[in-house]
Amino acid sequence: MIYKEYDVFLFDLDGVIYIGDKALPEAVSSLKRLREEKKSIRFLTNDPCVTRETIVKRLHKLGFSASIDEVITSGWATADYLVKAGIKKAYILGNDQLKSEIRKAGIDLEEDLAEAVVIGWDNNITFQDIHKAVNLIRCGASFIATNGDKTFPTAKGPAPATGAIVEAVKTGADKEPIIIGKPESSIFEKVLESFEDKERCVMIGDTPETDIIGANRMGIASILVSDQNTLFPVEHDFRNPDVVIRDLKYLFDSEIKIEVREKPDYQWTEQVKAGVAGIIIKESSSVLLMKRADNGQWGIPSGHVEPGESVEQAIIREIKEETGLTVKVSKMIGVYSDPSSQTFIYPDGRVSHFITNCFQCEVIGGTLKKSTEEALEIRYFNIHELPENLLPMHPRWLEDALAQKDLAFIR
Repeated sequence: MIYKEYDVFLFDLDGVIYIGDKALPEAVSSLKRLREEKKSIRFLTNDPCVTRETIVKRLHKLGFSASIDEVITSGWATADYLVKAGIKKAYILGNDQLKSEIRKAGIDLEEDLAEAVVIGWDNNITFQDIHKAVNLIRCGASFIATNGDKTFPTAKGPAPATGAIVEAVKTGADKEPIIIGKPESSIFEKVLESFEDKERCVMIGDTPETDIIGANRMGIASILVSDQNTLFPVEHDFRNPDVVIRDLKYLFDSEIKIEVREKPDYQWTEQVKAGVAGIIIKESSSVLLMKRADNGQWGIPSGHVEPGESVEQAIIREIKEETGLTVKVSKMIGVYSDPSSQTFIYPDGRVSHFITNCFQCEVIGGTLKKSTEEALEIRYFNIHELPENLLPMHPRWLEDALAQKDLAFIR
């Protein structure tokens, strides 16, 4: 039985515990049994429009036992984040309950002196509110979102949610937000800080894009509540749960077992991009490397393919922009797509999975620059004396290139 495998049960609310003003079938009895078995229970919701007190009252009305310490809302977790970040003043795009949670944390709601902009949800948000938020962020205020959910279900179909406002502000401010709610790590870290062994924790939700991705990112077991066996075609897709159940009574079904898959060692991304890399070997003994300005690591000149160009055109352009050298492509080294090595995390938190076309290139002109906007330093290294802090995917590219030239590779 699943319930015997775990000590801590994290539940999404809407769609798992209740829908609207009704408890879901088997939910009340299942949680009561978990409590009788001395299991710890936490309720996680991305809804930024309610306080924890409101959630507790709602659960009590539906027949559930719950205390305020067991409820974690994205609004309350956002207030906690602001306090830990040392933020004293914030501008809030959200309803009165979100503002109440943030005030209770000791944060002043002063828009003109705001150190942070917090995006939640309010039906009365206007374009002027969004404009104000954008200007504050462009002037240096932190950009924080309670969650990134793009829609929420209604009787008339999906309606825009917090993520729709986040996208509008992000577009205007040209900046990525810090997102607190599921599937991001902040809300899970807040919950799990009370428990020592996360291998004894399980997340139960109804949304692959938030509940299941979040659990898989944190390395904890995941259960999807669904009447369909909702699976994505790739085994290591972070949206795939460890098991699917129809309702919570199946936590106690002896026929259903959970087999926790090994969690991938790379960050989840929904973006797959075309990348290019160019290996320039001089006199069969040295290779051109550049020290990246964004992370201080050494690497082979590389970049991405722009709309309207071929991969060969892309690497010729990238090398010219990054190093000042004009090259021609000699041959293809290989195409690399393993997400363990081809997933790149940018300093602003964006994550991209690249399919990289790696070429051997020959210099035909130009002058090597000392540095560029992309590179702190550009120079040749002896193949036997390469720097230690190479970007993780680059040793493989170089090893394959040198093998094709019958040269020994020493990292």
